[in-house]
Amino acid sequence: MNDTYVVRAWGRILQGYQPILSVEITNRCPLSCPGCYAYQPNHVSGTALEQIGEYTGVDLVGGILDLVARHRPLLVSIVGGEPLVRYRELSTLLPKLCSKVMRVEVVTSAVRPIPVEWSRLENLLIVVSVDGLQPEHDARRKPATYERILAHIEGRPIFVHCTVTGQMARTPGYIEEFVRFWSARPEVESIRISLFTPQVGETREEVLQPEDRQRVVAELGRLVGKYPKIKLRGKMLDAYLDPPRSPDKCIFSQVTRCVSPDLQTLVLPCQFGGTPDCSQCGCAATMGFEAVGRATIAGLRLGAIFRVSRRIGLVVNRVRNALSLPASPLGRLPSVKKDPETTGETS
Repeated sequence: MNDTYVVRAWGRILQGYQPILSVEITNRCPLSCPGCYAYQPNHVSGTALEQIGEYTGVDLVGGILDLVARHRPLLVSIVGGEPLVRYRELSTLLPKLCSKVMRVEVVTSAVRPIPVEWSRLENLLIVVSVDGLQPEHDARRKPATYERILAHIEGRPIFVHCTVTGQMARTPGYIEEFVRFWSARPEVESIRISLFTPQVGETREEVLQPEDRQRVVAELGRLVGKYPKIKLRGKMLDAYLDPPRSPDKCIFSQVTRCVSPDLQTLVLPCQFGGTPDCSQCGCAATMGFEAVGRATIAGLRLGAIFRVSRRIGLVVNRVRNALSLPASPLGRLPSVKKDPETTGETS
């Protein structure tokens, strides 16, 4: 997050906009990963993601471009489901998005080849989710196995994102072995680390206990200097141990508009949907923004400045909406669409 982005984001906030737009581009995914937040039964307004309608083809491309025109984000994050289910639409959409915003991210399992022409888009970032070392990853993420990922990213610059689970945290040396493997790959420009964020009341194995979190943060602190591709800073590590306790205290939640595949229904209170346990949040983006919020300028915390700016922006937004309520050109979807391209086929 460079200084130019921070300054422009602050300007968007004062104007009543959220500088980040996260779009669940599809409700389809050929994977069945344990603990996936997107497929919790109450992910979107108490509804499962699979039950939310979705757009395809030119309607999908046009709908997303319309969202960008109305909400004026600086960063657009394309998530799912599995975005590469919509690789044809993305090949049309991404060049247009990259010409309109500062950065575009596509978060994928790399279950199919990443089109090589995407590498030529200057402000596009491909983030590949990898669930630990090969034995555990392949069991959790089949058919997006290590073998497929390595073949599908060859020659393409990517970021790797790993969500550390309780099982990983309790295995000595596991995290360093993971970081060592992916740091050695020439395609990998950076490694992002999140900690598993449960829904309220979840007790599955993936959930980290307090001692697990302490151990992981200490390990990451040791690895940062050893492996430069881990992009972490001291305040960010501190935030993992003391995350924002509610969505209204979370800067990332406040600056991000998360939209479901019908391009109208918001995913609330943040990208996790449902009822995330904020006291156990481990989202890397949340920790990054929290670290910025804890920094100070002239003795003032940036987080305090943000909150004042956000209140001003909300007033500006209410006035703008009172003067002119923009109508969406997309009508409500009558039902979940089915078509041959969304059956999960990846070959």
